[in-house]
Amino acid sequence: MRSNQDPVLLQAFAAELKVRRAALEVNQDTLAFAASLNRSFVAKLEVGTTSPSLTSLFRIAEGLGLEPEELVRSVADRYYAELKTGKRKVKPKAQA
Repeated sequence: MRSNQDPVLLQAFAAELKVRRAALEVNQDTLAFAASLNRSFVAKLEVGTTSPSLTSLFRIAEGLGLEPEELVRSVADRYYAELKTGKRKVKPKAQA
């Protein structure tokens, strides 16, 4: 079965999560506790081997002291920057 995970997006989320956690100077245990998640799940997110559910995304944002949209916007900015560096072709955005 083919995975529908986007490795560039997973890495963008992983990088943003690590940067945000480091800025707060907290370890994975502390973030996991604040987000009501398992530390091993936070570790998997930080290495880009899994993606968060919508519920987990909201909990992570709360644990980082962010609004969910701020975290998503930061991840999106990082993701599109990675795409522009040639890691993967950019799909055209749909016109609104």
